Amino acid sequence: MEPLERLITIDRSSPVPLYFQVAQRLQHLIESGELAPGARLDNEIALADQLGLSRPTVRQAMQHLVDKGLLARKRGVGTQVVTNRVRRQVELTSLYDDLDRAGRQPRTEVLSCEVGPAASEVAAALAVEPGTEVLSVRRLRYAGDEPLAIMQNQLRADTGITAEALAERGLYRLLRAAGIDIRVADQVIGARKATAAEAALLHEPRGATLLTLQRTAFDDAGRPVEYGQHVYRAALYSFEMTVTAR
Repeated sequence: MEPLERLITIDRSSPVPLYFQVAQRLQHLIESGELAPGARLDNEIALADQLGLSRPTVRQAMQHLVDKGLLARKRGVGTQVVTNRVRRQVELTSLYDDLDRAGRQPRTEVLSCEVGPAASEVAAALAVEPGTEVLSVRRLRYAGDEPLAIMQNQLRADTGITAEALAERGLYRLLRAAGIDIRVADQVIGARKATAAEAALLHEPRGATLLTLQRTAFDDAGRPVEYGQHVYRAALYSFEMTVTAR
């Protein structure tokens, strides 16, 4: 790749702040693949010298991209381009299938898979009596070597889902194979801080922001089949949607 000073042009007469011009150009290089995931950038002093800018200006540009999840600072390593962010349309799909289609090498670590009595919240979501036995599953989903999401799901106990099968395939794919077609879902997207346990599993600092998804999925007969509560690394994952005016 060409030196960054040849790829980043600065217009000093523009009303756009210099740091933002640098950040925008670096973002374009990252998203186009010219700066590949894992690529290291020169330190702020060297980059400032190459671009003819002050160190605070370059530092602000780098921090802007760190905040957006495009760059990461690692002690002893420097500043690196992070693994490509997973962008997911808000529609009724499986994360496993989405990653597979995108060539992101989905992998699953099953943290727990057991049958037990449904708590009141789960029972209400699945339209069963509290205490009814349900299958509770907790998984850590990877995209390649990067942990991406912690997925907790409760299902009716008669689905035949096993931990061994979940380690190999996505949940919705297994449900389809069992003759259960998911047709519609109610879901809520939000955000919160990671717990210490979640941060450790996802390789994030304690208190990092996570995206959240709560979903109740229904089959073609309108019966609730699955209730899920998922958390995603905000630095590597985003939801996308198209909205229209009424």
